[in-house]
Amino acid sequence: MTAQGPDRPSEEGAETRAAAREAARAAALLARQLGRLAGSAGRSAWRSGAAAAKGLAKSAPKGAGKGSAPVVARTADRPRPTGHRTAPTIPAADPAPIVGSGGRGRRLGPLSGRASRPRRPWLIAGAVLVALPLVILAGYVLAAFATLPPLGGVAPEAAQRALVVEAEDGRSFATRGAFQGEKLTEKTLPPRLAQAIVAIEDRRFYSHWGIDLRGMARAAWRNATGGGVREGGSTLTQQYARLTSLNQEKTLRRKIQEAFLALRLESTLTKPEILVGYLNTAYFGAGAYGADAASRRYFGHGAAKLTLPEAAMLAGLVRAPSQLAPTRNFGGAKERADLVLQAMVETGAISQAEADKARAEKLTLHTPPETPPGTNYFLDVVQGEVKRLTEAAGDVTVRSTLNLDLQSLAEGVLARRLDAEGSKKKVGQGALVAMAPDGAILAMVGGRDYEDSQFNRATQAKRQAGSLFKLFVYLAAYGKGYFPDSVLVDRPTQIGEWEPQNSNNRFRGALPLRSAFALSVNTIAAQLGEEVGLAAIIAEARRLGVQSDLPEVPSLALGTADVTLIEMTRAYAGVLGPGVPVEPYLVRTVRGNTPQPLYQRSAPKPGTTMDAQVQSMMLDSLQAVVESGTGKAARVNGLAVGGKTGTSQDYRDAWFVGLTPDMIVGVWVGNDDNAPMNRVTGGDIPARVFHDFVERAQKVLKGRKRPTPSAARAEPTPAAAVAPASTPATGEVRGVPEVVDTGTLTIRGRTVHLLGVVGEGGALARQLARYLRRREVVCSGDPASSRCRLDGDDLAALIVTAGGARASEDAPSDLIEAEDQARAERAGLWQRER
Repeated sequence: MTAQGPDRPSEEGAETRAAAREAARAAALLARQLGRLAGSAGRSAWRSGAAAAKGLAKSAPKGAGKGSAPVVARTADRPRPTGHRTAPTIPAADPAPIVGSGGRGRRLGPLSGRASRPRRPWLIAGAVLVALPLVILAGYVLAAFATLPPLGGVAPEAAQRALVVEAEDGRSFATRGAFQGEKLTEKTLPPRLAQAIVAIEDRRFYSHWGIDLRGMARAAWRNATGGGVREGGSTLTQQYARLTSLNQEKTLRRKIQEAFLALRLESTLTKPEILVGYLNTAYFGAGAYGADAASRRYFGHGAAKLTLPEAAMLAGLVRAPSQLAPTRNFGGAKERADLVLQAMVETGAISQAEADKARAEKLTLHTPPETPPGTNYFLDVVQGEVKRLTEAAGDVTVRSTLNLDLQSLAEGVLARRLDAEGSKKKVGQGALVAMAPDGAILAMVGGRDYEDSQFNRATQAKRQAGSLFKLFVYLAAYGKGYFPDSVLVDRPTQIGEWEPQNSNNRFRGALPLRSAFALSVNTIAAQLGEEVGLAAIIAEARRLGVQSDLPEVPSLALGTADVTLIEMTRAYAGVLGPGVPVEPYLVRTVRGNTPQPLYQRSAPKPGTTMDAQVQSMMLDSLQAVVESGTGKAARVNGLAVGGKTGTSQDYRDAWFVGLTPDMIVGVWVGNDDNAPMNRVTGGDIPARVFHDFVERAQKVLKGRKRPTPSAARAEPTPAAAVAPASTPATGEVRGVPEVVDTGTLTIRGRTVHLLGVVGEGGALARQLARYLRRREVVCSGDPASSRCRLDGDDLAALIVTAGGARASEDAPSDLIEAEDQARAERAGLWQRER
């Protein structure tokens, strides 16, 4: 027996415990390395490794320290020998550290063998990297399911009711708001529409259970081979779930939730119920939600009356309603409808003969392709007026007071003047209101371009009226005993601390009031104001409908109050009308889905009558302004015209309001930032705009239709052109022309310049060349200014009307009218950049 015998088990246990501790540290280190490689998954693996190390430590021999791990040793498994033989002592030696342990390797005895060989780290890392996406996907699916919204959880926004707006002659020209129509039911669902939507959107609708794996695979394949997203894999059930319960974000989470909700829908609703719900909810473009609303919007009748080609067109819209809306892209909608018809043939819903017949049928839209851009200022006011007049729910049709021809003319005239002189004279904006004597608004231009600014300068802008306000001063004076022949002296005048000055800083001496009004003499207006009193002047303004604040200061007589164009126009209309005030209005009737109108304008109650003598004297003074005063530029040959100019301080505002027997027209020009213009007065641009508008408006009011540009607006087409001016028959040349530019042709070697046309090159010239290809043109007159005819129509008028060229300054009036309309319609070269 040796002294070492009893100590051997203790030494062996100590060595085992030390090896276990080193193994635990190595396992923890490996877990940390995997964590750096695999992110959050690695951290999870570290926690698992640590837990495993603790479990191994618990299975170690008693006395092992915390965190130690057992070491498999062959000697530990052998039975201890008996007798005097003593087991050999394992020498204590420092083994080489394990690679990657950072110098802190575990101690292994020489008999530890293969069972203690470390696992390879790349195997563990590979397993983690393979499992990580599956774990993440499973977590994503669980999260999507946990946050699944309830069916029908998306409440539709309270959309503005749809307005269909008609002009005074009954032509529909604009729509506003969202069309809702009537809800379809299983009994009222049109069979052709149901067949069309299933054929183009979800052919396996009646056989799948909400999710069509085959359809998803087909869509994925076509998208992959087609170079982009060409087909969707969502079923009608999934689309209905998205419309009623989810938002429109394009994320994987939303697609997963869409699939879960589709399965739920299929378990709670029948197929017909899902189809009807989808057709009542889907968006079909142009503000139409639901199939019935879309049918009424595009074709003028409910869904129950849909024909096969109409049903096919509606079914084709749901994929891209904004792009394919037939009011905006009729060609694209028709092509898509043809695809729907072919899909219906492939599914057996219709025969090939039925599809061919449907393709050949002509589809006519109930409303115009696009709202004329310039009418939007008018429409904004109409929309607010309809809301005030009736609160009835549902889609409504409004018969307005707008004259489309006068509206187009007003836009073109104002734009032409501002384009020609605005830059030189530092004029940025303008507005025009044309009003019938009874207050009906015939035309309204609230600015140069609605797309650039929706601020309506005819109804919202309050600007100083200048001498335009003198109407109320002279009305008060004539009412207190003055006459147009009454004489006052134009002289230096001081009222308190205020000293009014004339625009030319000169004094004319004694003048009759008619001349003082015509020449807009400030000192005499100030004297009259002091004589009659501010209270009388304000009373006259209120009586004629001015509602803006009017400060009781002496300078009020010269128009220092801020007013709007429409209230000054109505005030001048009161001088013409039998009663005052004249009430401006834009709506005649409002109709809903019932035979009885929701609103119908009744005859206005007679207002207070203006004294006949005062009215006569005021009309005489207004005519003097145009005949011999500051408004001479507004004169129209053969027409009685009266009016008044107005210019505010530092030329910040320039006005002209004129009267004819048929209408009252108010014009304002200035700058939105109130910057001064370059000495522009009311007798300058505003009076000229009035002249241009009224002169051409007489032809419209007499029933003569103005030319209409082509619907495509891409190239000239024959379109009821105005009659050309007569041209001499001498020097006639005819033949197929070559196009130099849109105002210059070459015919049989002879160069012909179209009279009154400023030609354009480039794309417009190429379009004209394509249009004239192999078509004979007959031209006569001087080669430098010829009139040419194509199939009996004046070629110059056709080109200018379509926006293919400008009219020259000395062009005949028919070409100037054509250019004004082309400007208003944004045709050809007048298209605004979006």
